[in-house]
Amino acid sequence: MKTMTCKQLGGACDLALTGESADEVIQAQDKHLKEIVAGGDTDHEAALKDMKGRWKNPIKGVGWYKQTKRDFAALPED
Repeated sequence: MKTMTCKQLGGACDLALTGESADEVIQAQDKHLKEIVAGGDTDHEAALKDMKGRWKNPIKGVGWYKQTKRDFAALPED
């Protein structure tokens, strides 16, 4: 199990997101962004927009994904 923060993934807060893989942490971040913006938080709107638009530019999206996987792999186990 490893932990990344919302900020480490491009968000606006220090919420700890944990998972066994980078994919689990990314999914937790996506859920967090959708829920918090739906609840009226404006600080996370830019990150949600980036998340939704990430795959409109596949090269940029894959680059972000690969970097996030590397960052996750470099983290110590919790």
